[in-house]
Amino acid sequence: MTKQYEFKAKGLAYLLVAPQMIIVFVFFFWPAAQAILQSFFLQDPFGGKMIFVGLENYTQLFTDKSNGYGQSFVVSVFFAVGITVLAMSVSLFLAVQANKRIRFETFYKTMLIWPYAVSTMVAGVIWLFMFNPNVGIIAWVLKHKFNVEWSYLLNFNQAFILITIAASWKQLAYNFVFFLAGLQSVPETLIEAAAIDGAGHGLRFRKIIFPLLSPTTFYLLVMNLVYGFFETFPIIHQMTAGGPGKSTAILVYKVWRDGVVNLDLGSSAAQSVILMLMVVALTIVQFRFIERRVNY
Repeated sequence: MTKQYEFKAKGLAYLLVAPQMIIVFVFFFWPAAQAILQSFFLQDPFGGKMIFVGLENYTQLFTDKSNGYGQSFVVSVFFAVGITVLAMSVSLFLAVQANKRIRFETFYKTMLIWPYAVSTMVAGVIWLFMFNPNVGIIAWVLKHKFNVEWSYLLNFNQAFILITIAASWKQLAYNFVFFLAGLQSVPETLIEAAAIDGAGHGLRFRKIIFPLLSPTTFYLLVMNLVYGFFETFPIIHQMTAGGPGKSTAILVYKVWRDGVVNLDLGSSAAQSVILMLMVVALTIVQFRFIERRVNY
């Protein structure tokens, strides 16, 4: 029987956790509390005076159609969902292919993981160069081979496709690592038994492999949606700056523009609170309903 040890210093656990809790409080709870408080005030741009306005900042977002909040909300939802579907499906396909016994498999896996080291801003620059209407290689191919006039700075659909592709590419390596780890943890005996029973590759994937990947898929579903809503600001800022017009100004970019550029701190704080509550509610719904289909 293994002997169990118990630390007599009961305060040691709190002492070890304290640094992490201090970081969480300083960089998450305190700014969140400040944003909630500021959303109830109308503040002049220079911070000299604050006027309590209650819920006026919130109601104005939904009643004043000139602020473009409704359009930004719809674009943000489609953008986050597009990133999630595209990044997860492509990374799952790549992970399945990389998990096969092929020559130079280590080299392929390394090459697919490398993009994760690229910062989000640099990812935007890379795709911006490739799709540049004047010097971009992909823009040249679209124009001369497919007769597509590429001008993402004037066409909303092209701009939306461009930022979705760039943001999805940045997330591919992250998803690939988790899917590959999940695939390698699938017992080979189950796959071999199904193959002996006559199940083809597609049937084995649908009935055995993918159900066993459900915990990994659920985790990545949550993380990709959060990434789409919160962590894509550098790509939007670098590639389209919210344009053409304000058509690609997703919620997190609109929060920055209204707060930093337009100096409307109360409205910006209210938008950040709504965005936080929306993502929290979405995560709760996922854990409440989607997690039921996960097989641990």
